[in-house]
Amino acid sequence: MPRNNSCSPNSKESILKRAILTLSLEADAINRLATNLDDNFVDVVNLILNSSGRVIITGVGKSADVGRKIVATLNSTGSPSLFVHAGDAVHGDLGVIQTGDVVLCLSKSGRSAEIIALAPLLKQQGHPVVGVTGIEDSPLAKQSDYVLIAGIDPEACPFDLAPTTSTAVQMALGDALALCLMEARGFGAEDFAKFHPGGALGKRLTVKLNDLCDSERKPSVGLDSPLHDVLMSMTEGRYGATVVLGEDSLISGIITDGDLRRAFAKGNATNLTAFEIMSSNPMSIEGNELASGAVVVFQEKGISQIIITDEIGNYVGIVHIHDLVKEGIIQITSK
Repeated sequence: MPRNNSCSPNSKESILKRAILTLSLEADAINRLATNLDDNFVDVVNLILNSSGRVIITGVGKSADVGRKIVATLNSTGSPSLFVHAGDAVHGDLGVIQTGDVVLCLSKSGRSAEIIALAPLLKQQGHPVVGVTGIEDSPLAKQSDYVLIAGIDPEACPFDLAPTTSTAVQMALGDALALCLMEARGFGAEDFAKFHPGGALGKRLTVKLNDLCDSERKPSVGLDSPLHDVLMSMTEGRYGATVVLGEDSLISGIITDGDLRRAFAKGNATNLTAFEIMSSNPMSIEGNELASGAVVVFQEKGISQIIITDEIGNYVGIVHIHDLVKEGIIQITSK
């Protein structure tokens, strides 16, 4: 009898079914977490805000992996944090937890041996203990000063074994905690930039348009410049455009490849001047603005070049959309 391939676990139908089911179960669990958040969460946020130390995250197994991610998010959003593995803590690393630190213990079951051993030691040293567990009457919950219920739903694993739903919920709770603290501390984009100086993200937050301007390339022509001079300026500038300057070197317009095509389409363009070809009132931005702010202008205006000026409107240079792509400030995706 021929096999029905649609029933095979590696068939397209089976793969998509399992993937959709997994994502749906995790999404439902996170939605339930959001619905059930209460004053306990608020109390934990205020506890951390009023503490003089750091946020210490501890756990074992997959909860430890989640804890490391939560620590990374907290640190990058203005809440100093440190991960300490519960097993290491009870075997010599307890000393890294200092006065004023708040400790979050992650354990779905609330019965992990290392966590149960660690919690009373933390309390003896005067550290507030926040239990993040899926079992309300677990040993961890009973030993904690504050309890956040997370991970109570069945795992997305078909055998309800592999931590999936529980870790997704823990991570989402950590994100919520970090962002509430971030907002409460007034941690803004400038602060974020200090913590993310490298890579494309850092550039989006720190690179200004002046940084992308090439002082050796400032293509320009006068109002009465003939077509030949316009073409030479655009060729030497390599921006696909040249700025038209009027009296006192003030910006009067811009000539792009598109302007040239339109001029030639109308007939005899060889006798035209820059004034007759240019587009008036070109888009310009002050060079001290963040380059990321130009992204919206490029997208909304459908243009490829922006004129950069100083604080009083003098011509400084041109930034092309490719400059932003090169720096990773604009991401180009293929469809």
